[in-house]
Amino acid sequence: MLRMLSLRHLRLKWRMVLILGVIAVLQTGMLGHFAIRYLDNVLDEQIGQQAMRVALAIAASPDVVRAVEAKDSDFLQPLSYKLAHSAEARFVVFGDKDGIRLAHPFPHMIGNSMADDDGDTNEPALVHGKPYVSKALGSIGWSMRGKAPVFDSEGTKVIGIVSVGYMLDTVDRLVSNHRLSMFFAIGGAFLFSVFTAVWFASHFKKAIFNLEPEQIGRMFQERNATLETVREGIVAINHEGNVTTFNYAAIKTLELPENINYIGKHIQSVLPDSGMLDVLEQGEPQYDQEVWLHNHLLIANRIPLIQGDQVTGVVSSFRLKNEVDLVSRKLTRIKQYAESLRSQSHEYNNKLHTIAGLIQIDAKDEALAVIGQESSSHQAFIQQLMEVTSDSILAGCLLGKYNRAKELGLELVIEQDSQMSALPDDLPREQLVSILGNLIDNALEATLSHHGKGGKVTVILSDFGKELIFEVEDQGPGIATEDQDKIFTRGYTTKTSQGHGIGLDLVKSLTEHLGGLITVESIEAETGGTGSRFTLYLPKQLNHHNNNIQNKGSTSHMEEQS
Repeated sequence: MLRMLSLRHLRLKWRMVLILGVIAVLQTGMLGHFAIRYLDNVLDEQIGQQAMRVALAIAASPDVVRAVEAKDSDFLQPLSYKLAHSAEARFVVFGDKDGIRLAHPFPHMIGNSMADDDGDTNEPALVHGKPYVSKALGSIGWSMRGKAPVFDSEGTKVIGIVSVGYMLDTVDRLVSNHRLSMFFAIGGAFLFSVFTAVWFASHFKKAIFNLEPEQIGRMFQERNATLETVREGIVAINHEGNVTTFNYAAIKTLELPENINYIGKHIQSVLPDSGMLDVLEQGEPQYDQEVWLHNHLLIANRIPLIQGDQVTGVVSSFRLKNEVDLVSRKLTRIKQYAESLRSQSHEYNNKLHTIAGLIQIDAKDEALAVIGQESSSHQAFIQQLMEVTSDSILAGCLLGKYNRAKELGLELVIEQDSQMSALPDDLPREQLVSILGNLIDNALEATLSHHGKGGKVTVILSDFGKELIFEVEDQGPGIATEDQDKIFTRGYTTKTSQGHGIGLDLVKSLTEHLGGLITVESIEAETGGTGSRFTLYLPKQLNHHNNNIQNKGSTSHMEEQS
């Protein structure tokens, strides 16, 4: 446990060097141990076989047969020295049929039994007439012996025995030499492992951006926590198109089943129309793209992951477009409310100052007339709103724009035949107010800039048929035919001041989201000048889950009406 704790304080490179080095030492040590044991056994066997072959060759010599049969120690003793030297053996011992030594490296051992020092009765050779190998501690020391029977001249009767021995210290010297070589091999393997570990660790560290394992683990936890806390949906795929990241916000946004593990699945099986495979193939990022995915209108960003010259994956982040629009609409509504309050405050301050002045000069009748005039025009507009629509949000929007127009010195008029009492319950009021508010604001600005004070903006409302129809007419300069398709493009504006070119793009996006249609045309104004008419068509039966089909159906039907 302490070793594991101490290893954690080392850098990855030195950890890998230490671990690979220890593994190399253990592996080569174990292999060396088995190799030495195997070599020891093989050498014992080879030396034993060599001793037995020498013994057989000596036992077959006619001179040896004759001398053993005659028990001629004088002949055999010098012969044993000569044979031992020529065979590079430690000793050659001769014995008669009873196992009594006839020749021995130590002359005083002649005449004694060969079984005295090692307990070997030589039974296989003397009794059964078979050569064999034995390993025993004799009078000279530990030796590997090969023993062969000596037969008479006819080859039928055992008359003696020959024992040829090689000392085991010779075997030990050979094994020691190989053991030293094995130690060098172990050291070389350890050094090779160290260099390999250093190279591999450097390469591995470069691949993981020189981070330590603990840092990677901590970053992985932070990454998972971040992915689950952000409100945007995030999906990532690898170079094969398989999903590697799919956070909870993405599941909730796309209304996918939560009990399915999407990691490892191909993106085509999860989100066939995501467009991420195109980015994977082309390697080009896509920013703020409006996409229709899984029955949702989204604002999506798709970024390729590039390592070297290869695209290794794609990350896509997205959120519902209506959430983005909601922020814009809230800001727009706040601005509208502020402007409405400011206009009302400014207008009523002027009226109050006028009334106060009339009272001070004792012109009470004129003051009452001003109060009655203001009250009657305002009450008349409110009365008309109550007759046109019963929807309080729509009425409040029109009343606010009426006050804004009054402040600008303009007149906002609702056509007498207007009627809008059939607003469906599932029609988002904030979206309708945003659309209508932007159209009226644009009409007021166009009328004021072109016609000046005293101009008029007309609003026509109709719920006849299957569509809700809203028309906004201004007394502005009109819109050229070639520009009528451009004005709904984000950033396009005919105004020179900043902050324009957004409202009509928002109007078009919200209209399409509601399955509606908006048109624009230039008209001849009542004053003989020009103007523009924006016409908004919204279906009474909304279908938010198939807006593309709804758009096509509504477009064809509305074009017939217009």
